[in-house]
Amino acid sequence: MIYNIENFYNSLYTKYGFCQITVEGYKRTLNKVLRDLGTQKPTIKQIEEYIANMYKKQYSYSHLRNTIIIVERYSNFLKRPIKLARPRKPQSIIKEILSEAEVIRILAATNNIRERAILSILAYTGIRNKELCSLKVKDVDFDNSIIKVFGGKFNKDRIVNIQRDGIKIIREYIEKYKRIITDWLFVTLVKGVQYTGWALRKLVKVVSNRAKIKKRVYPHLFRHTIASILVQKGANLMTIMSLLGHKNYATTLIYAQFSPQRVTQEYNFYCPVFS
Repeated sequence: MIYNIENFYNSLYTKYGFCQITVEGYKRTLNKVLRDLGTQKPTIKQIEEYIANMYKKQYSYSHLRNTIIIVERYSNFLKRPIKLARPRKPQSIIKEILSEAEVIRILAATNNIRERAILSILAYTGIRNKELCSLKVKDVDFDNSIIKVFGGKFNKDRIVNIQRDGIKIIREYIEKYKRIITDWLFVTLVKGVQYTGWALRKLVKVVSNRAKIKKRVYPHLFRHTIASILVQKGANLMTIMSLLGHKNYATTLIYAQFSPQRVTQEYNFYCPVFS
C-alpha cells in the first residue's frame, strides 16, 4: 500500500466519526509532532520519548491528552500499534470572573450598536466563541427571547435564553445593519464574510481596554462570568448546564466550587440541628 497521510486524516471521519473541527485540530497537532520528529513514520520509541518530553515540560492536560490520542491512532494506521497512558485530568476551579459592574462598564464602552450586540450576546448567554461566529439571523427568536445554537461543541445543538434587553439590542443592530434571515448574524467589516474568532477576541480586548478593565478579558471569560453569577443568585445547576451546553454535569459543578458563599448558604439552610 502506498503511504498517504491524507488517507489517515480521511479515516478520522470514516472510522472514528470525528467532526471537521476535531479533525482540523488533530491535523495541526499531528503535523507539529511529525515536524518536531523530522519524519512522517515515527517509531514507537520516538513517540514514547516525545510524549515523555511533553510531560517533563509540563504541557497542559488538554494538549497532552489530544497529542496522545492522535499519535496513538496514527501509529495504529502505520501498523505500529501503541498504547499510552492518559494524564490525569486536573481538578481545576474558575480563577477569575468579571463582576456585574465590570460587564456593565464594558457594554457602556462600546462605540456602536454592532459592538454592543456582539458583546451583549456573550454577556447574557455565555455561548462559545465559535458558536457566536456561526449564528445566523434566523437563529434568533425575537418573540421568545431565545437563540438557537447549532453545531456546538460535540455537535450538540441547544437553545439559550437571552434577556429582553439583549434581544432589543440585537433587533436595533439588524435594523441598522440590514440582514435577511439566511445571512450570518455578524460579518467582518472589511470583507463582509462570516465573523471570525480572531475578530471577536480582538473586539473583546479593545472594548475592555476602552472600559479600563484591569484584568485580562477574553470571550470565554463572559461564559465563566454568567455561569458563576447565576450560581451565586441561586440558579439550578441543571439550568446552567443546559445554558452552557455542557456534556458532563461535573463540568458545571466547577462553578459551584467557585461560589463557596452559595454552598455555605445552602448548608446553613438545610443542615439539621442536633442539639
